[in-house]
Amino acid sequence: SQLPSQAGYMEPLLTPLRHPEYCFHQYLRSPYVMDMHYLIHDFASMCRNNIQPTSRTIFVDMGASLDFHLQGQTSDISPAIYVTTVYEAFGFHFDHIYGYELKPKDPKQVYQQIPDTLKAAYHWYNVGVDADISSSNNPLKLLLEHYTPDDFIVVKLDIDTGSIEQPMIEYIRDTPAIQQLIDVIYFEHHVHSLENAVYWKTSMRGTVQDSLQLFQTLRQKGIAAHYWP
Repeated sequence: SQLPSQAGYMEPLLTPLRHPEYCFHQYLRSPYVMDMHYLIHDFASMCRNNIQPTSRTIFVDMGASLDFHLQGQTSDISPAIYVTTVYEAFGFHFDHIYGYELKPKDPKQVYQQIPDTLKAAYHWYNVGVDADISSSNNPLKLLLEHYTPDDFIVVKLDIDTGSIEQPMIEYIRDTPAIQQLIDVIYFEHHVHSLENAVYWKTSMRGTVQDSLQLFQTLRQKGIAAHYWP
C-alpha cells in the first residue's frame, strides 16, 4: 500500500486486522496477537516529506496504560513505548509525548515506568479522553491549537470505548484541518471479527468491511493509518 503522490509505503490492509500469522494459531494462545513487526514504516519517505528544519515531533497516546506489556518483543514493555523505540532507531526522537489514561495511577509509579530516554518529553494526563472537540480533554483540540502542518505528529487511539473512539476517528476522517496535522495514526477498530471476538467481546461494532474502508480513506487523505493490536 502507498500514500498519495508516492509519499510512502505501508503494509497492505488485510484481515484479521493483526499480524497475518495470527490466522494460523489458536487465538488465545497465538504469539502473534500483539506482534507489530509486520507494520511497515517508510522512514525514508517520512524524512523527505514530513520533516522540516523547524518540525517538532509529537506522539499522542490515547489509552496510555503502561501496565500492559508486549511479551517477548525487544523487551517486555508497553506497546506505545515499543513504538517510540522503533522511531528512535531511525532517528525520530519525540519532543513531546502526551499520554492520556483514565485509570487512576500513582505518579511515582508512572515516572518509574517511563524509560529515562523519554522522561524529558513525557506529559502524563491521568484523565479520560473527551470526544467533544471543544473539550480541553480532547487531544485533537490540543493539536489544532498548538501545532502546525510542518510538525511531525503520530497519534495512537486505543481507549476501548467505542462511543468516544468512533466520533474521534470520524472527526479525523472528515476534517481537513486535523488531516493536515496528523502524519501517522494507529487505531484499534473494534469491529465484528471472529478472530478477535475472544478479546473484544461486547465492544464490537460494525464490520471488517467498514474498517477496511475507514483505513483506506485515511490513507487516501495522506495519513499513514495502521491497525493497533
